Amino acid sequence: MPTELTGRLAALFRWIDPGPGATHLVSDISGWWRDSTVLAELGPALVAPYRTARPTVVLAPAVTGLLLGPLAATALGVGFVAAHKPGDGRLPAGPLTWAQSPPDYRGRQVDLAVRDRHLGPDDRVLVVDDWVRTGAQIRALYDICAARGAQVLGAAVVTVDCPPETAAALRITGLITGAELPG
Repeated sequence: MPTELTGRLAALFRWIDPGPGATHLVSDISGWWRDSTVLAELGPALVAPYRTARPTVVLAPAVTGLLLGPLAATALGVGFVAAHKPGDGRLPAGPLTWAQSPPDYRGRQVDLAVRDRHLGPDDRVLVVDDWVRTGAQIRALYDICAARGAQVLGAAVVTVDCPPETAAALRITGLITGAELPG
């Protein structure tokens, strides 16, 4: 992973105070999307550890994954499959395979769905996301892959902010750790 990319990710990251009544700061990764160099390098950097495993598809959850997933898929020369959330108001028509995540870092369980026709037993799946703290959504995506008979190769994320044993168990690779981000 290029050191320059890690430096740019850290430099463009901010913690934002959402205002009165907030119990925690919110991560602001919008600087990553504004920087053309970061956009050009994210896809190839995310997929580098998985290139030799020859994924056939990239799977990523809404919302940020809808940007990162296509960047990774393009870098691999494969297709992209979106995992939808019912709360985003844009559920696709047709048969869907659903999974619910275990509780995340805020105690929420997230429902995710993938169109059945886009994921099957011949697929070798690379999951992509922007941030992992508990691995909850990644686990749900792995469950969807299992239900569809697809093989999961691992997960590539921009920021790994989970315990090392979680990253190892879920085969997660990342570009930067939470500890490397300004504080």
